[in-house]
Amino acid sequence: MSTPVRPRRSVLFMPGSNPRALEKARGLPADAIVIDLEDAVAPDAKAQARARVAATLSEGGFKPREVVVRANGVDTPWFSEDLAMIAAASAREEGPDALLLPKVSDPETLLTVGRALEALGAAPSLRLWAMIETPIAVLRALDIALAAKNPVSRLAVLALGTNDLSKETGARIVPGRAPMASWLSHCVLAARAGGTGVLDAVWNDFRDIEGFARECAEAAAMGFDGKTLIHPDQIAPCNAAFSPPEEEVAAARALIALFDRPEHAGKGVVQVEGRMVERMHADIARRTVALADAIAARM
Repeated sequence: MSTPVRPRRSVLFMPGSNPRALEKARGLPADAIVIDLEDAVAPDAKAQARARVAATLSEGGFKPREVVVRANGVDTPWFSEDLAMIAAASAREEGPDALLLPKVSDPETLLTVGRALEALGAAPSLRLWAMIETPIAVLRALDIALAAKNPVSRLAVLALGTNDLSKETGARIVPGRAPMASWLSHCVLAARAGGTGVLDAVWNDFRDIEGFARECAEAAAMGFDGKTLIHPDQIAPCNAAFSPPEEEVAAARALIALFDRPEHAGKGVVQVEGRMVERMHADIARRTVALADAIAARM
């Protein structure tokens, strides 16, 4: 049985320390909400934010959005309490869907956290998302992604962090992101080899919607599933960029129907309007239709 497609076109970060923002998130058309306990929360506000997030998660009301909590790093003094809170919350009916780990640099970290979650009684459905935001993480992206083959890791998504990569490498974030293009493509390949989802990084200038939409289109062409966001105004153009166009969906349905005809049973290649089309194109078409149907089901 194939795994159901889950759209992750738009993944919006919301500060865990801001109750008004979290309340607003319940009505936003983002595919996923990341409640942030890391960068968006000052050190002296960590405990208070954690308690607030726990209360927010217990209230629920985010569905059908995927709910993710970004914990503080595994090497910080706040991680163990973040982990315990997220594990406990996951056992509830509308608990979080995933835990986002910052600065993952090796697959062993995922396995260690996965074992800790099991020991804490986390729901089996709770997944791990891994932030790829350091040079060593990019270089080890394949090993990190392949950890998904081990159920203990719970790994479901790689999420790029280009701001941190820029800081660590000196590479500039410019239109088109040529200095980072090879890194981005490498991480997409790694994610697909591991069978995980993969998300492009945030666009910093949330007022520049035209530039943002252009980068979304570039990321979609590169093979990303979606993009992480920092402002609600980015949701609509992001959803548009990562949704298959209507004409593409219609063509995909027609191609599937063609291969499903009795006379084409078992054929690897069929002729379509003078072109030879392979069965692998029908497989691509099925993925397109599955994504379109999953998006339509959310509306």
